[in-house]
Amino acid sequence: MGSPGVAGRWCSSSPTDVSSLVSPDQPKRFDLEGARALLGRQLGMIGAGSITHSHIPHWQSLGWEVSVFAHEGAEALAQRYDLKVHATLDDLLASVQVVDVCTPSASHGQLSLRAVRAGVHVVCEKPLALDFGEALALAAEARMRGLTVLPAHVVRYFGEYAALQRASSAGALGQLAILRFVRGGSRPTSDWFLDEDQSGGIVFDLMIHDLDQARWLAGEVSSIYAVQAPATAAGRVPPEVVAHATLVHDSGAISQVQAYWGRPGLSFGPSFDVAGSSGRLVSSPTDAVTVFEDLPGQEPELSYLPPETAEESPFLSQIKEFASILQSGSTGRVSLMDGVMAVAMAEAARESIRTRRAVDLAPWRELVEEVA
Repeated sequence: MGSPGVAGRWCSSSPTDVSSLVSPDQPKRFDLEGARALLGRQLGMIGAGSITHSHIPHWQSLGWEVSVFAHEGAEALAQRYDLKVHATLDDLLASVQVVDVCTPSASHGQLSLRAVRAGVHVVCEKPLALDFGEALALAAEARMRGLTVLPAHVVRYFGEYAALQRASSAGALGQLAILRFVRGGSRPTSDWFLDEDQSGGIVFDLMIHDLDQARWLAGEVSSIYAVQAPATAAGRVPPEVVAHATLVHDSGAISQVQAYWGRPGLSFGPSFDVAGSSGRLVSSPTDAVTVFEDLPGQEPELSYLPPETAEESPFLSQIKEFASILQSGSTGRVSLMDGVMAVAMAEAARESIRTRRAVDLAPWRELVEEVA
């Protein structure tokens, strides 16, 4: 089995010395309850890319005042949504209680860490970072300072996936055995997605959604084996590419996760097929709703089927839950450590692709437990 071989990069003394991950100034820990009582509704958007259009209107609909800082596109975004533009990141951080990081993936970890060190809560688009060490350092710093960091793994808020999780948690499928996830569509139009250093490639950009789903449903992952074709060359991801990962869970369940970028115009098509000892639950782009299969005795009033038309955008559902967490300290369906483990699984998958060996997740999990 492979091992991460990364501990020395980001722990100065030993693989379990997590104290070295936080800043040396050791600030006084926040009075978290007092801070929440004073928390206003000023949110700073960092970045002006396409994903911001799935965030800003929902924050505004919930009564949040949104401002923006971005190297490019801030003025156009501000004009569209009537936002204040900040000339510098420091200016924005000094003016808000929460930031929403919507920049290219390579900057997520450092921008989120900078916000936390400025005493600001963070919502961060997935992934939290492209490097497990950065994600773990962010988690350690946030824990020490008593600040909230919320990873935006929005697929957990899509109706069919939420329904699947409810059914599984209620035992409708019995002991999970085989989980299959497929996600793909037209190749990216922005060039930075094809730069593996900037996007993390198809594993960090797309597969990570279903790596997270597999762990959410079937529990902790003990090992990952992954392949990609065609291979990344000289740091460039092929524009049309497929990656496949096999996950072995502690429970004995097996998850198979496939992600692909295809020709221009190809329809986006996420699907799942999850089977357990008592039944099977399937969703595909050809189905109007998630469907049960082979669930003897399932009564309609007990069905976990989502409505045929979604009541609200999953991005709105996600932001409503995040706003509630930030205002009241409640818990949500995705935690900071869920985001860290998603980065760990994606990093392990990429190492498996590189080495052509299965990778043991134990070293990553041990370090997460130290911080958690």
